Amino acid sequence: MKLLTPRMHGYLDFVVVVAFALAPTLFHFSATPTRVSYALSVVHLLLTLFTRFPMGIVKLVPFPIHGAIEFIVSFTLVALPFVLGFAGEQAACNFFIGFGVVVFLVWLVTDYKAADTAAA
Repeated sequence: MKLLTPRMHGYLDFVVVVAFALAPTLFHFSATPTRVSYALSVVHLLLTLFTRFPMGIVKLVPFPIHGAIEFIVSFTLVALPFVLGFAGEQAACNFFIGFGVVVFLVWLVTDYKAADTAAA
């Protein structure tokens, strides 16, 4: 069941951008998770702005491709604390794993095929 429309998904994308931008300060991340979090904030903002859906401005990336990227990112976020060596940093590890789960759940309930009619 696809509960999220492209527009609703876009609003959540901006929430994700803000969350990645604020998390290092709010949760006192060390250097590595801070850099990764800021980079993900910028990358996710660019992906959102360049996606062909109601919240996109440039509309180059098809919304289903946006969804495929988020699917991959969801698993990558869970792995990052272990791959980059900050799994021992409780706040950062929990944030990245938690966000990986949230991104996956959003991916599950988003209607990525609806953007073709709603992108205008």
